[in-house]
Amino acid sequence: MSDLGYKNFHRDEIEYQYNPRVSVPEFPQLAKKRSEESRKVRATHKSWLNVPYGRSPREVLDIYPAGQPASPILVYIHGGYWRSGSKDDNCNFVPAFTQHGASVALLEYDLCPNVTVTDIVRQTRAAMAWVYRNIARYGGDPSKLYVSGHSAGGHLTAMALAHDWEKEGLPGNIIKGAVASSGVYDLDMVIHVSANEQIRMTPEIARENNPFLHPPLAVCPLLVTVGGAEPEGWKQMSKDYFQFCRDHGAVCEYLEVPGANHYTMSDHLADATSPLTQAIFRQMGL
Repeated sequence: MSDLGYKNFHRDEIEYQYNPRVSVPEFPQLAKKRSEESRKVRATHKSWLNVPYGRSPREVLDIYPAGQPASPILVYIHGGYWRSGSKDDNCNFVPAFTQHGASVALLEYDLCPNVTVTDIVRQTRAAMAWVYRNIARYGGDPSKLYVSGHSAGGHLTAMALAHDWEKEGLPGNIIKGAVASSGVYDLDMVIHVSANEQIRMTPEIARENNPFLHPPLAVCPLLVTVGGAEPEGWKQMSKDYFQFCRDHGAVCEYLEVPGANHYTMSDHLADATSPLTQAIFRQMGL
């Protein structure tokens, strides 16, 4: 029997390639640092916290306004392999954006195994629709709505781009730009990693939510970014998604952040001078 597993990686390599907790063993310390920085932001910055967009206790979002009215709005979707994570622990980057004239809305959603990835895709799309319809009351300009997400949030960003917003009575072009960061795009892969004990990905759920089967409908700039120090299998997902979007007519950029692993990407996002943040500023016209 061959010892090759998924994508020609040996079976004992798959966890390293596709489970960031294995490839970055110091992730607890990095996550703790990001959480501490985020709690300071929540405590000190002007905000509206836990604003409901749906009925579930986790169907809420936080809004951090920029200093001026009618600002562009960045909708941010946190990661955690759909099974962990919170907006409360992922807002460390907010000051870099509000100080440059962008408001930020951080989305929360329910987690696997209590729900499926299909449910989470629906929730985050509902949250974006809520932001478009309501953000003007919080000082944002709905005609300047951008979306970004990291890891599982990168996948959810891809599914937002693939959504037909006109079916919800909204303009088809509500998304003016997108940044998919270190995303989980290959959902068939998820079935092969230990994280699937909580995610409970099935072939059916994978097909329904696979970005490679649902190309972007939104005609807007897209930045696909990944850490330069991430495993080759993980980086290849971003390269493949970037090429897939280009092949379907999207205006795309690809950026590998030098030296960044899966968990230090947030440090680069919080640095207003980093190549990653500068690229997002350019996309948003800041």
